[in-house]
Amino acid sequence: MIVFLYIKKHILQTKIENLFANLFTTLRYENELNSSILANMINNVQSYNDMWQTCLDRIKSQTSHEEFEKWFRPIVPLTFDGTKLRLRVPNESYINQIEKNYRSLLLPIIMQCYGQQTQLFYSVPRLGANNPMPTDNADPAGRFTASNDTKIHNPFVIPGIPRRLNIDPQLSPGLTFDTFIEGECNRLARSAGMSVAVSPGNNPFNPLYIYGDSGLGKTHIAQAIGHEVRQRHPELYVLYVSMNKFQAQFQTAYKRGEITDFIHFYQMIDVLIIDDIQELTGKPGTQNAFFNIFNHLQLAGKQLILTSDKPPVELKDIEQRLLTRFKWGLSAQVQTPDRETKLKIIRAKADKLGAQISEEVINYLADNISANVREIEGALSSLVANASFLGRKITTSLAKEILKVYVKLYQKEITIEHIIKTVCEHLSIDADRFNSTERTREIAQARQIAMYLSKQHTKAPLTTIGASIGGRNHATVLHSCKAVSNLLETDKQFRRTVEEIEKKVLAQ
Repeated sequence: MIVFLYIKKHILQTKIENLFANLFTTLRYENELNSSILANMINNVQSYNDMWQTCLDRIKSQTSHEEFEKWFRPIVPLTFDGTKLRLRVPNESYINQIEKNYRSLLLPIIMQCYGQQTQLFYSVPRLGANNPMPTDNADPAGRFTASNDTKIHNPFVIPGIPRRLNIDPQLSPGLTFDTFIEGECNRLARSAGMSVAVSPGNNPFNPLYIYGDSGLGKTHIAQAIGHEVRQRHPELYVLYVSMNKFQAQFQTAYKRGEITDFIHFYQMIDVLIIDDIQELTGKPGTQNAFFNIFNHLQLAGKQLILTSDKPPVELKDIEQRLLTRFKWGLSAQVQTPDRETKLKIIRAKADKLGAQISEEVINYLADNISANVREIEGALSSLVANASFLGRKITTSLAKEILKVYVKLYQKEITIEHIIKTVCEHLSIDADRFNSTERTREIAQARQIAMYLSKQHTKAPLTTIGASIGGRNHATVLHSCKAVSNLLETDKQFRRTVEEIEKKVLAQ
């Protein structure tokens, strides 16, 4: 009995030892298996990272240093499961640029490194998230929605009113290409504007920078582009805003802590028209926000139209990185209208006002009203209103009477060249003789009269007057002016001659 119990105990002990031995062996095998799987996972990550590095090396050899650093260096491989390669890019603009300009280069290289069956996916960090997570774009064509537009604050929506995606373009109904008067002075800007409207963002004029003095039609062209785009491409977001309004919105967004929403709203726009960009001067905070907006729209192939009273090279206190971008597209100047264009403008405005104006009056207005389009409109409206209220016909006499203030305020600038020409014509002196080294009394006196009138009716310094009339110095000009003054007091015939010449100079 004792021997049986001993044998039974020994058998049980042996089974327990074998059980623990088997368990230990199983655990050791599982640990080794898990380590192997972990090692394989690490090797796989290293493998597709190494493959991406190989891709980068090949891309680098086929692109410029600037292109590589800008568009490919920032890309990071996230996952590769054997068929799907997921790449993280900094923002959605990269997808547009890569798909548009580098797809034919990138895809063959990826298929060579990862396999012919490889499908490419992009991931973009979510905008505005505290901990950015990738949001996938599974469209091979690179089309995507950057974020939920309804969550972005629209600065053009009054607080308290529900936000809407139907963005008001802020365009004036009457400022279209149909109502714009084209001439030599504005043909380049107008033609470029129409080209932009036909293919916004897909043209060499981005940005289109229109500049010129106030009142010459810059805003009209810019808004006409907006109207034309809305007619041809109704699916695009168009927005016109003055820089002063943009600045006010920026300040409001800053106070409310909504800068991100402010920038994201403007990044949604397809055609952005900024009027009076020179008002950006000396505003570093606004410049930084506008730089982010400008860069995003430019990279995304969106269209920008800017207007200014100065060309880019004359803008002061604006960051160089912005000035450089202003020069990327086309700078088109709008110049002072020539006489022919002024005649067209006056006729068009008269038709708009329903006024019957004779050609004689139209010519008088063109000759005596400033070339500024706004001033032409104001003077014409004043003439028509006075004629209507007084019950009189619009004649040259009435025009002279009504427009005295305009002629006085906006008289053409008198130049030294104009004075010389008038003196020569009145005294029947050939221009070549006047400008020669001849020193006869007739020529000398003609030069003295020209110097005297130039000093009286121009703002040119004496040195400029002397240089323009016979290459004399300022002392000669002073002597001539004194001589003419003395003769005016003692010689009636000479005084009459000078008065007649002066009247012609002022009439121009």
